[in-house]
Amino acid sequence: MQRIALFIATNLAILLVVSFVYNVISRATGYQLGQTGGLLLFCALFGFGGAFVSLWISRWMAIRATGAKVIEQPANQAEQWLLKTVQRQAQKADIPVPQVAIYPSPEANAFATGRSKKESLVAVSSGLMTAMSEDEVEAVLAHEISHIANGDMVTLTLIQGVVNTFVMFLARLIASAINNAARGNNQQGGGLGIFAYYGIVMVLEVVFGIFASIIVMWFSRQREFRADAGAATLVGPDKMISALQRLKRAQESKLEGSMMAFGINGKHSGLSKLFMSHPPLDDRIQALTRRPL
Repeated sequence: MQRIALFIATNLAILLVVSFVYNVISRATGYQLGQTGGLLLFCALFGFGGAFVSLWISRWMAIRATGAKVIEQPANQAEQWLLKTVQRQAQKADIPVPQVAIYPSPEANAFATGRSKKESLVAVSSGLMTAMSEDEVEAVLAHEISHIANGDMVTLTLIQGVVNTFVMFLARLIASAINNAARGNNQQGGGLGIFAYYGIVMVLEVVFGIFASIIVMWFSRQREFRADAGAATLVGPDKMISALQRLKRAQESKLEGSMMAFGINGKHSGLSKLFMSHPPLDDRIQALTRRPL
């Protein structure tokens, strides 16, 4: 959950920054936004650029946003077990051993992030270590290792780059159409002012960005099913099902009445599900139960 939320939040911030830079460059160079092919190419450059910058700094951002402590020398038996478990699973998944970290949080949670399989991070919350058994923590770690092995962060970046491109492109296309319509009705032929034009662009980018996140979240939910299946292969389906059931019991009493967009449990309306990065826990458990042995 945090892996996707951090990535999306960082990407949206960068998208708005690069959009502002794009506006300044296009204004300073006199670039004609009416040139559709050139506009699409320029939007792709900035759209993918923002997504890849988000990916590049994702590990750094995750550590600082959560206050995670990277384990270099284990300070206790729990940290030693954590390192050995990740090392064993990484070897079984045939990937380089990622950095391992623990971050302070009472909630049972974990995430994996990083710009590549060689530059990845697996972090678990302190709450996860105390709320779950070793078998359940092992399953959660296997789930995150599967995200890395599947290259989910890179693939998510490509998807985000595509939606960023079209968010920027459509926002400017519609703003240009509004500008042309205003110019046609204006006897002076002035159209929109520069601040009004770019104000419309920014508003449209935020609106389209929200709708684009639905696409990204749908993709994220499919990758969660795949990571669950990967964890079942690494440690067995029973451990993964037990971990999900434990998460379900832990979350049922905490999110009542204050469901967040990226909530992890299954209590949500059909509309809010569109903005969730994870499928309902019941659906994930059923998928593992139906999974052929």
